[in-house]
Amino acid sequence: MQTNFTAEQLADPEIAAAEKILRTCVHCGFCTATCPTYLLLGDELDSPRGRIYLIKDMLENSRPANAEVVRHVDRCLSCLSCMTTCPSGVDYMHLVDHARTHIERTYKRPWHDRLMRAVLAAVLPYSGRFRLSLLGAFYGKPLVPLLRLVPGLQRMAAMLSLAPASLPPRSAGEGVRSFPASGKRRARVAILKGCAQPVLNPAINDATVRLLTRLGVEVVQAKGEGCCGALVHHMGKTGASHAFLRRNIDAWMAEIDGEGLDAIIITASGCGTTVKDYGHMLQDDPAYAGKAARVSGLTKDITEFLETLDLPEPERGVDAVVAYHSACSMQHGQQIREAPKALLRKAGYTVRDVPEGHICCGSAGTYNILQPKIAARLRERKVANIERVSPDIIATGNIGCMTQIASGTPIPIVHTVELLDHAYGGPLPATLEAAGVRLERAPSAPMHAAQ
Repeated sequence: MQTNFTAEQLADPEIAAAEKILRTCVHCGFCTATCPTYLLLGDELDSPRGRIYLIKDMLENSRPANAEVVRHVDRCLSCLSCMTTCPSGVDYMHLVDHARTHIERTYKRPWHDRLMRAVLAAVLPYSGRFRLSLLGAFYGKPLVPLLRLVPGLQRMAAMLSLAPASLPPRSAGEGVRSFPASGKRRARVAILKGCAQPVLNPAINDATVRLLTRLGVEVVQAKGEGCCGALVHHMGKTGASHAFLRRNIDAWMAEIDGEGLDAIIITASGCGTTVKDYGHMLQDDPAYAGKAARVSGLTKDITEFLETLDLPEPERGVDAVVAYHSACSMQHGQQIREAPKALLRKAGYTVRDVPEGHICCGSAGTYNILQPKIAARLRERKVANIERVSPDIIATGNIGCMTQIASGTPIPIVHTVELLDHAYGGPLPATLEAAGVRLERAPSAPMHAAQ
């Protein structure tokens, strides 16, 4: 794509980086075939190619963002399916990130939009605040049908409808700094606790710790780490996101420089995509560039790390049909596609691919709150495709997808690592126990969902 930036504009490193990305695009349109919003809305400006044109025009002319640009960029899920499809290797992820930062700096949103985004940024990245907000949401849930009818309050309705009816108990490992390996230590890793996941489903990291320690891996929770920064990063709040990045880097570098780490384990793929990008995000920060690159290089999704271990034979004979939902951040953001399914099959599960598996479920961080109508349509499409393969269970590697999909189907959904933990000696996931789903194979006959 031809660009017309001035030399003065290109002196800005951010503009120079955006210009390089824009030049890569040959506007072939392959991206439109896999873009969820284009498939639903049929508007060229709601495709990656259309957004690229809008962003190019805005940046070349040094214009503040206007309502049209904001509307179409806001509708982007950052699912990154377009990057998987693109034959030219256009770095759309970083281009749309730059556009969101420009929007945040130059565009004044309507008051209700600013308020909602401010609330999300002030609550979701902080586990304590998030827990308190969910307790309060219990009392607001009865108002959801009414809120859906009031213009400007549909987002509040979406947020309340996604809140769980009750919160699980806190993790028994909360506050524990180190979980020793069973037997001879094979590796030492840090695990990201994060922000929303330990409140919504602490069982995910609990299962991860149990599985890894049984396999001879010491697991530590670095003092001071927290939200990966993705939630505010995708709102264009670069200053806030970089503050989260630096805090996590400091926490993990203390472990790296101390006893050392073989990996930084992430159990939410949305967080994993962001942490693996720390090196890029802080490349111009002289104090953190090297440390950020080191952290990104050590970061692995839990299934990515498990694939490097010589796993023993499963301790339990399991028999269940699992529909594996590959989160966009896993398959497109991190290019991890086969490892989770291979691990589940090795553990004894029957794994089925979901039709249209490359299309987003509509979660996408805070997207299902900020764009509830589009997100609901994508959820319905995803659930219909999952139900076509008649699974006993749905497995995925991202808490956002778990929450989104669970709100649209009675089929129980669990994290991939929970199923692996059970096959290798851990307890039955509480979600499956509550749903009456049995996983262990009976001596005389296979057993699936309890009737």
